[in-house]
Amino acid sequence: MQFVAAVFLPLLGSIVAGFFGRFIGDRGAQLVTCTLLGISAACSALIFKDVAIDGNAVTITLLHWIQSGSLDVSWALKFDTLTAVMLIVVTWVSFMVHVYSVGYMSHDPAIPRFMSYLSLFTFAMLMLVTADNLIQLFFGWEGVGLASYLLIGFWFEKPSASAAAIKAFVVNRVGDFGFALGIFGVFFLFDSVSFDAIFAAAPDKAAATVTFFGLEANAITICCLLLFVGAMGKSAQLGLHTWLPDAMEGPTPVSALIHAATMVTAGVFMVARMSPLFEYSDTALTVVTLVGAATAFFAATVGCVQNDIKRVIAYSTCSQLGYMFFAIGVSAYQAAVFHLMTHAFFKALLFLGAGSVIHAMSDEQDIRRMGGIWKHVKVTWVLMWIGSLALAGIPFFAGYYSKDMILEAAFASHSLVGQLAYWMGIGAAFLTAFYSWRLLILTFHGKPRADEHVMAHVHESPAVMILPLFVLAAGAVFGGWLGYDMFVGHAQEHFWRDAIKDLHQTIEHAHHVEEWVALAPTVVGVAGIFLAYVLYMFVPSIPGALANTFNGLYRFLLNKWYFDELYDFLFVRPAFRIGRGLWQGGDGALIDGVGPDGVAAATGVIARKVGKFQSGYLYHYAFAMLIGVAVFVTWYMFNAR
Repeated sequence: MQFVAAVFLPLLGSIVAGFFGRFIGDRGAQLVTCTLLGISAACSALIFKDVAIDGNAVTITLLHWIQSGSLDVSWALKFDTLTAVMLIVVTWVSFMVHVYSVGYMSHDPAIPRFMSYLSLFTFAMLMLVTADNLIQLFFGWEGVGLASYLLIGFWFEKPSASAAAIKAFVVNRVGDFGFALGIFGVFFLFDSVSFDAIFAAAPDKAAATVTFFGLEANAITICCLLLFVGAMGKSAQLGLHTWLPDAMEGPTPVSALIHAATMVTAGVFMVARMSPLFEYSDTALTVVTLVGAATAFFAATVGCVQNDIKRVIAYSTCSQLGYMFFAIGVSAYQAAVFHLMTHAFFKALLFLGAGSVIHAMSDEQDIRRMGGIWKHVKVTWVLMWIGSLALAGIPFFAGYYSKDMILEAAFASHSLVGQLAYWMGIGAAFLTAFYSWRLLILTFHGKPRADEHVMAHVHESPAVMILPLFVLAAGAVFGGWLGYDMFVGHAQEHFWRDAIKDLHQTIEHAHHVEEWVALAPTVVGVAGIFLAYVLYMFVPSIPGALANTFNGLYRFLLNKWYFDELYDFLFVRPAFRIGRGLWQGGDGALIDGVGPDGVAAATGVIARKVGKFQSGYLYHYAFAMLIGVAVFVTWYMFNAR
């Protein structure tokens, strides 16, 4: 019973809040969605105990869905260790976000709609992680895409929010097109979309080839690369990452739910789920490693110069997702999912903490207009410190256990791309600690830079917003220590069982790296924190001088490596030119000109000419009658033959 309840109770809450919100009111919508999601979270805890701890994996078939030729798809819920972990992450973080939203959105005029969207998103994510086959996974995949569009553009009266929602939707369609092609390729290769059937046949198909764009290539490699394109879009990897920072236009709870804990981790989950396929393609794993490492470093560099408090955290999310992917690329799937879990808690904590700061600062988001507020919001300040310590990988917070294991696994892979990923990850770890403390110092410390009116109203958030932060902070403090042995320690084989396939035994090798390899992330993390103190606390004149001296580099990073400008030049402007051409030349001149508009114009011309005969003179009418009789007689004579 708890298996079905955990998945479908959020859907019930979404329906009640969305369709009956006017009848039950704001408070009723909040109560229904929070209560049902709380029950779902409790059920997820029971499922984790039953499935992950006790080893009772189960698949529940709900109904027969699609049957067309050899395509036979049932709607089934698959519960193994990987699913159980994702259920804990999704339901508990979402539950905290729902409760937090009661306070944060208290003055919004559309509370039932917002709560309905949150629960709908949660249901779609739960459908994704419990999918038994690729078609069902694609249903959840597109469901979170739809819900994210609705949530990012929730304040649709703001042009920037609507534009961000459209951007997220369009960029993800690019990735989803590749993902759909990957699903087609898997079905073509295995004649099935069921995970069990695909994974059982994968060893026998390891050497299969297919002709793709005139080139003969390994079939599994092609499928994996196409599936990874989908993951790149959903998880904001380099090239398809541009939607993630703009998505901060949505309400802060949306940022915490979608862009820290759930939707952006869907790509990581999907590739981990397909590990029995990816393990047979070294080429695909190499590509995943390179893209992940590049993303981790790129996003960290951009995060160092951003000034919007939510955008700094957004680029941090992008960077941490890069860590997860290069862990997958070196076959450390367990470490990737471990970091997915710990990151969900401390990053949701940081986003919601940022929301508490924004709430205290009268909706101000620019950290250059903050400072000196820690005494007024001491609880938020402490909680943001906890989230930042976990993000920077400082012992013994959650990120220390999971991120360090990823770096150790990359080094232990003994491959060229693994070594490259390790050093790029070390660089990203240094930058992560730096921009985390830059944010803390500029936000909470130093002299106040806000105006007197704003400073006079700085206040701590209400209890309904603070209490969820304590739950997330507990995950940020204890999540790594509690989960280490199960996820990547000595108990990992018993914990994961058949949920993840690892042919390379990377995690085992990671436990035997040299001591300096394991210490390096902590050393560079502390160095990054020290540098932030020097630049922004002790000698605050240095950052401005550096920006002026290296203005080109500063503008390059501030403008996010000019990816948006490049895409605008290559894709957006040409698309607009083609659209205008088709609209004015095709639709306006050709279709309307020859079609309705042309017929109407011709009718008008003929009517005006015929109207000239209506002169009032008798001989004009007689002449018209004679012409008519002549035409009639001529027609009759020709047809009489």
